[in-house]
Amino acid sequence: MATPSRKTSTPSTLPSKRALPRDPSSEVPSKRKSSAAPAPLPLQSSRPFVEGSIVRIVMENFLTYDICEVSPGPHLNMIIGANGTGKSSIVCAICLGLAGKPAFMGRADKVGFFVKRGCSKGMVEIELFRTSGNLVITREIDVAKNQSSWFINKKSTTQKVVEEQVAALNIQVGNLCQFLPQDKVGEFAKLSKIELLEATEKSIGPPEMHRYHCELKNFREKEKQLETSCKEKTEYLEKMIQRNERYKQDVERFYERKRHLDLIEMLEAKRPWVEYENVRQEYEEVKLARDRVKEEVRKLKEGQIPMTRRIEEIERQRHVLEARIKEKATDIKEASQKCKQKQDIIERKDKQIEELQQALTVKQNEEHDRQRRISNTRKMIEDLQNELKTAENCENLQPHIDAITNDLRRVQDEKALCEGEVIDKRGEKESLEKERKSVGDNIVRFDNLMNQKEDKLRQRYRDTYDAVLWLRNNRDKFKQRVYEPIMLTINMKDNKNAKYIENHISSNDLRAFVFESQEDMEVFLKEIRDNKKLRVNAVIAPKSSYAGKAPSRSLNELKQYGFFSYLRELFDAPDPVMSFLCCHYHIHEVPVGTERTRERIERVIQETRLKQIYTAEEKYVVKTSIYSNKVISSNTSLKVAQFLTVTVDLEQRRHLEEQLKEINRKLQAVEAGLIALYERNKHLEHKDNELRQKKKELLERKTKRRQLEQKISSKLGSLKLMEQDVCNLEEEERKASTKIREINVQKAKLVTELTNFVKICTSLHIQKVDLILQNTTVISEKNKLESDYMAASSQLRLTEQHFIELDESRQRLLQKCKELMKRARQVCNLGAEQTVPQEYQTAFQDLPNTLDEIDALLTEERSRASCFTGLNPTVVQEYTKREEEIEQLTEELKIKKVELEKYRESISQVKERWLNPLKELVEKINEKFSNFFSSMQCAGEVDLHTENEEDYDKYGIRIRVKFRSSTQLHELTPHHQSGGERSVSTMLYLMALQELNRCPFRVVDEINQGMDPINERRVFEMVVNTACKENTSQYFFITPKLLQNLPYSDKMTVLFVYNGPHMLEPNRWNLKAFQRRRRRITFTQPSQ
Repeated sequence: MATPSRKTSTPSTLPSKRALPRDPSSEVPSKRKSSAAPAPLPLQSSRPFVEGSIVRIVMENFLTYDICEVSPGPHLNMIIGANGTGKSSIVCAICLGLAGKPAFMGRADKVGFFVKRGCSKGMVEIELFRTSGNLVITREIDVAKNQSSWFINKKSTTQKVVEEQVAALNIQVGNLCQFLPQDKVGEFAKLSKIELLEATEKSIGPPEMHRYHCELKNFREKEKQLETSCKEKTEYLEKMIQRNERYKQDVERFYERKRHLDLIEMLEAKRPWVEYENVRQEYEEVKLARDRVKEEVRKLKEGQIPMTRRIEEIERQRHVLEARIKEKATDIKEASQKCKQKQDIIERKDKQIEELQQALTVKQNEEHDRQRRISNTRKMIEDLQNELKTAENCENLQPHIDAITNDLRRVQDEKALCEGEVIDKRGEKESLEKERKSVGDNIVRFDNLMNQKEDKLRQRYRDTYDAVLWLRNNRDKFKQRVYEPIMLTINMKDNKNAKYIENHISSNDLRAFVFESQEDMEVFLKEIRDNKKLRVNAVIAPKSSYAGKAPSRSLNELKQYGFFSYLRELFDAPDPVMSFLCCHYHIHEVPVGTERTRERIERVIQETRLKQIYTAEEKYVVKTSIYSNKVISSNTSLKVAQFLTVTVDLEQRRHLEEQLKEINRKLQAVEAGLIALYERNKHLEHKDNELRQKKKELLERKTKRRQLEQKISSKLGSLKLMEQDVCNLEEEERKASTKIREINVQKAKLVTELTNFVKICTSLHIQKVDLILQNTTVISEKNKLESDYMAASSQLRLTEQHFIELDESRQRLLQKCKELMKRARQVCNLGAEQTVPQEYQTAFQDLPNTLDEIDALLTEERSRASCFTGLNPTVVQEYTKREEEIEQLTEELKIKKVELEKYRESISQVKERWLNPLKELVEKINEKFSNFFSSMQCAGEVDLHTENEEDYDKYGIRIRVKFRSSTQLHELTPHHQSGGERSVSTMLYLMALQELNRCPFRVVDEINQGMDPINERRVFEMVVNTACKENTSQYFFITPKLLQNLPYSDKMTVLFVYNGPHMLEPNRWNLKAFQRRRRRITFTQPSQ
């Protein structure tokens, strides 16, 4: 029996403490040998169904069911049951009951195969939610005829009507994005990008999106047909044009020859006239030029007369100006010499004043220095006399000197004693340092054994070794302690047992770093993996320690089978490392045996029920079948140990470390004693120096009085000499001032005279400059006039010569014109008084107007005319006929192109209405899909893929995923990813559609079978969070098993499916009695 069950609370760790169902109202009949214990949970009526959601499913004689009614909830419906119990039968009932084809499930191709064996008829009834009134669809299957009878709301109808009603509710049981049965799970990854796009459009796109896509594909097909038709007609038209082009040349040659002959005739008639006209124009030009030159000669002769007169006048002015300039230059020279003389005398007076001032300054400085020295000497004499008065008598100092000598002798004796103690302490320190070095060498030998482990790590896993070196230099970056790879932290108690540990722990975890904090691990991996690009592994130790957890069975019980230890007792390791190994590898539960264990292995397996066993050379893994309860064992030979064979006696090393600490403590005590002795010795040294200084001062004071008397006598003599050497500064200053005033009076008179001479000199210079400017202007004007006169004379000679030449040429051209006119009239057959006919004038206008052009054109036309030979007059008729045919074909091609352009406009309009919403839809799917993958520490993206934007039948949705940080995004295919990775990708894509979906429900059957526990848990959490949101469509999730401690939602509906020979008949099932028994078991269990 399958009944709906709604969870009221999240289950706890122990199954026996799960929340019990409290609503017996959902009890329904079951199949006879395949029944489900009902576990209903309350359904809140306030949670509305989405339009088209399934409200009720009834199956009668269908696959494994006799009769069964299922009432799913409006949100997530989780159908749970062992394999073979009938979970997928519910999926088949949904598909067939909604007019789906049997091939959709991948089980059978005939509908009769879905009727229970031994029955002639079967029935499936589906009730769908509609706001206007629920829709009940019934399908009765006849096995013998392999036909179905259809009913809507108990009224007979046809399958087509049912399909229309189902399609109106946007239900697509043939769409893998909406309906994914068990046997089709693998086919989802096999869907091509094109098929996935079509399924997604139908599943979540607006109703018109897929219709627009189909229209685009049809429009594109018609566009290709029109393009092909236009191309064919264009090619045929080009062939006709090319063929006519060949005939066109013959036609053109025919007419071309006639044109050439007519043109030759006209050119021959025009040539004499052109020749006459050229000579006439030349005559007129020469005549005009001769008249102009004659007038120019006259003007040049008249212009030379005033120019000659002006040149003579300017020359006279120039002579007068040059004479005046010479006079001014002589006057300036005389005035400049007088200025120089006065300036030299003034400079000599300034020098005399400066010398007097310097002499006075020297005498003033000398007098000031003498007064200062006298004052200093008097002060020194006074100080010496005062010091002499205070000086002691020599006889009173001797007792003090003797007392200081005795104290000095006593201090020296104490110093000698202290230095002896320092020597003893130094000897003791050297002895302890030798002992410390010996113990340190022993510790280094132990560390060398650890280095052997590190060398093996470096040789095999270089990236891990480099990461260890980085960690040792950067431990301050982590908040908690970080342990080096497990193979370095493990220390075998006996290296013979290393093979058990290396065979039990994977090589990836043996070289993994162990962290106590998730934050520390992320910091480490970001630096090592992302920045340094090193491939390393890292694990987190459990928050609660498992290191001291006791085994489920004591070792004494197992010794009878030859077991001598558990794996945990074979080695030492830090507590977090040991805790990780106990939690993930259960080393506290895996015993190690001997050859005796292998000899009786069958008995050991049957009696102990151990899951893993190690003998001397083999490893046994024992499993128990879920269905048959049979014990299955497998054994493998142990590999030789490679990394853990190096053993370090940690107890001895710890003893050496304690010994080293004791030696260091004694050394510190000795060094402290030495420091105290050094301080004492320093104090005695200081006292010795003080006594010696006092003794020295007393001895100096004995001789000081005699020295003072000698100094006072010497200073008095010096003072007397300085007072006798006196200088009268006032007299010297008065004399110097008088001399300076006299010199300044002389200097003022000289400056006045110099100023007058400078003014005279400046005036003369100005007059000279003015004369020079006038002279320069006159000379410039004269040069210009002379240059113009010479140019005019030369021009006059040339012009007269040119006039003579032009007059001779005019007479010669006049005679030639008369001769050419006579010849031109003869060519045109004209009399002396006749004019040129109009037809000739019209034809002459289109012909060249120069002889060279006419002669060149005549030669060219004669050559061309001679080339046209063998022409056929019928060519013109055939050419005209093909021209008409080409015109007709061009018009047809134009109509086709207009039609093609209309299709292209239609494609552009439909494409805009289809592609932009589709891109937005795919972007939303990609956002959901990427977020789901990011939450799993993986990466995935969905994009719209096409190779050619115009090939609308080649558009598709591409799914790319990445499950490891070291790899790149790869397209989801049936071959590149593993089965579990494909299942995760499929599920997350369907979840991305769930929130965007406009379909009323979605079915996913056993998609979690290939997933590992971590991904299965993550995917389940996403399914619950997504499918249980408000206003989401209904969701059916079928699975034969679930992990422990999964999160549940109040909006979920859980359907348990059970089967077996001892299941109760439906009429005997009492849900209330079952709940009471369940409560009693739950309440009594803690007391036990």
